[in-house]
Amino acid sequence: MVNEDGFTSRARRFARTTRTVGGLAAKLASERYLGRTINREIHAGELREAIGNLKGPLMKVAQILATIPDAIPEEYAEELRQLQADAPSMGPPFVRRRMAGELGPEWRSKFNTFDLNAAHAASLGQVHRASLFDGRDVAVKLQYPQMSAAVEADLKQLRLIIAVYKRYDSAIQPEHIQEEIADRLREELDYSLEARHMAFYNNILSDVPGVQTPISIPELSTTRLLTMSWLTGSKLVDLIDSPVEIRNTVAENMFRAWYVPFYKYGAIHGDPHLGNYSVTSDFQVNLLDFGCIRIFPPSFVYGVIELYLALKDKDRDRAAAAYAAWGFANLSNELLDVLNIWANFIYAPLLEDKVRKIQDSDSGHYGAEVAQTVHKELRRLGGVAPPREFVLMDRAAIGLGSVFMRLKAELNWAEMFQNLTTDFNINVLKQRQEEALSASGLSKHN
Repeated sequence: MVNEDGFTSRARRFARTTRTVGGLAAKLASERYLGRTINREIHAGELREAIGNLKGPLMKVAQILATIPDAIPEEYAEELRQLQADAPSMGPPFVRRRMAGELGPEWRSKFNTFDLNAAHAASLGQVHRASLFDGRDVAVKLQYPQMSAAVEADLKQLRLIIAVYKRYDSAIQPEHIQEEIADRLREELDYSLEARHMAFYNNILSDVPGVQTPISIPELSTTRLLTMSWLTGSKLVDLIDSPVEIRNTVAENMFRAWYVPFYKYGAIHGDPHLGNYSVTSDFQVNLLDFGCIRIFPPSFVYGVIELYLALKDKDRDRAAAAYAAWGFANLSNELLDVLNIWANFIYAPLLEDKVRKIQDSDSGHYGAEVAQTVHKELRRLGGVAPPREFVLMDRAAIGLGSVFMRLKAELNWAEMFQNLTTDFNINVLKQRQEEALSASGLSKHN
């Protein structure tokens, strides 16, 4: 089989991304060091369009960066949030070649039916609907060619973006953000790892009401092909005009889908993108994608709960210990107070024991104002280095919050949180996590 991820493919991708990202670096550098003024809104729009045309992992990186407060300037974050992971799909002739490359020339005989037109297309691969001879409907996730080369080329550009921004603005020290994104993105290329993540979630969510996960089919899967049971459901946006009782049910099921794994097993689904789940006719949530799963050390989960208790009791010393458990180092009292501004915003729904919306306003303006205040103060104090684990946890919290805002759900978030955490024991979590990981053929992340 032709090496799709060799030096030539990597060099070609690197050249394309360099033209795109090099413009950003040059323009920001000229603004910083030569005193030239650029129209950031226009330039940010140009960058979004260029990255959207490139597709692939750079788009996914841009989406992640856009959800991390102050990882990049707000003008750019606003534009990059508009990127949709919806790449042009491969045509039937190309699909035939790719399937033959993964399952052999007789691949078609392994399926009863196989739709050569993609049902879904995203940044790293596309999904086809098929059926097996035993009557099961399946989803066949096929990775685009040359993705390994694309990832490595795009990660070089990520380092360039972050290096330029670090010189421009020191509020957030982004080295750990870069490391975390790189490791998780490389993991997403390994569909055999995704299959093990899927088995892990099958295990830990098997008794959780309102959540469904697919089951992988190993004999029809490889490192770049993942075949799994097909889960039928509709898009979440189709429910935004439904009665509040339905919207609340969906929101509650999503809360369990994300936070039972975190508080009970130390795992988070780090990509609450609208394309990664669907909703059944009885309002259960189908989790569809397991490429971006983060396993946390039990001490990190402990820190999340401790910070909640510290904010609830207005206990600064306890908050300092919680941040230390997360991995924040050398925090002054001033830095601690600034981080608590952001933490109080994120934890706000959990601190009021009543039925309420996830945010008082239905717009994100208040969150943006909080982020700007935090950014200004961090910059004044010399900046802070978020630990690696913070990246996907914060992304999941913000992403889910935006979903709950769209649903206009009204729930007692504090009660749901307390139901998951009241009996928390770090040693029990450690044992539970180890057993579930072992049963699924997984090990802890570094």
